[in-house]
Amino acid sequence: MILRGQDIYSCQDETTTFSSSSEDEEETSEEEKCEVTYPYNGELLMVRRLLNNQPSDTHSQRENIFHTRCNISNKVCSLIVDSGSWCNCCSTRMVEKLGLTTTPHPKPYQLHWLNDDGIMVVNQQVEVEFSIGNYKDKVKCDVVPMEACHILLGRP
Repeated sequence: MILRGQDIYSCQDETTTFSSSSEDEEETSEEEKCEVTYPYNGELLMVRRLLNNQPSDTHSQRENIFHTRCNISNKVCSLIVDSGSWCNCCSTRMVEKLGLTTTPHPKPYQLHWLNDDGIMVVNQQVEVEFSIGNYKDKVKCDVVPMEACHILLGRP
């Protein structure tokens, strides 16, 4: 695998031959089955407020957070992997925009931490098929109104 800027080259059977003669040196490179993988480019379905961020002195309890972008139904979506979370969640906005079908949650539960409006009942689930590069997966997520990302993946 060769990294050059934002391009990633994954090559199999890469052979480089160096031969020297009395007056010149030849360099030949033979690459077979090279695949170029580019990062996802496109518009996100969500707008974040960035200009009003105030630095705080408190340390967050969630330190192992990984932000990336994924592809769902040929649309670019934001994804967070959070080792401090115990559930997989999807944004209601993403479910509505992509037209994903929801199913009733087998064990509805209440959330208190997502908004200041009080208790919120999580009673819907959705199965989401996403890809990050060549990696593809299907995961069942709870549907919640959140603004941080489109998909939040926690511990299994």
